[in-house]
Amino acid sequence: MTQRCNWATSEALAHYHDNEWGVPSRDDQHLFEMLVLEGAQAGLSWSTILNKRDGYRRGFAGFDIDAVARLTPKHLEKLLADPSIVRNRAKVESAVINAKAVQQIQAEHGSFADFIWSFVDHTPIQNTWESYTHAPASTEISDALSKALKGYGCKFVGTTICYAFMQAVGMVNDHESGCMCRARCAALGKKMKRGKGR
Repeated sequence: MTQRCNWATSEALAHYHDNEWGVPSRDDQHLFEMLVLEGAQAGLSWSTILNKRDGYRRGFAGFDIDAVARLTPKHLEKLLADPSIVRNRAKVESAVINAKAVQQIQAEHGSFADFIWSFVDHTPIQNTWESYTHAPASTEISDALSKALKGYGCKFVGTTICYAFMQAVGMVNDHESGCMCRARCAALGKKMKRGKGR
């Protein structure tokens, strides 16, 4: 029997868990996508967001950072009528705000990845939880990341959202100790080199 983290309870969640969650990512576009999606999740289930991910990719130019930064109010109004995404005005508008903030971060730090990964010294944190329920909702590092992102004007980047983001992009390996993906993600973390893509 395949053993996964106890939250991967559906086919969609299992696929995401097995192929993406906790895999170290240094791709700016993917990191931006996860930042937007984690913010969109606030108050909702991750299953809801996964089911709408294709809608987000269509509506937000495949999460191309520069393209999202150029989205017009007219385009956002169309998105707010699109049931394939979460139609929350503040969350939709935050994607554009955050894209512009990421552009500034890229200009100052070379890449969004270099900025994000600096909070863990460019090396994934390896945890050994017996159950995912033991993982924290936030840490001092997610507090610092949240504060830094807010300093650039980002929205929907509270510390809990930032910790979920860190888990998703592999900055922290929170796969359960008995999970089949834990060792693989840990090995990828050891091989990750600064400046390389995912």
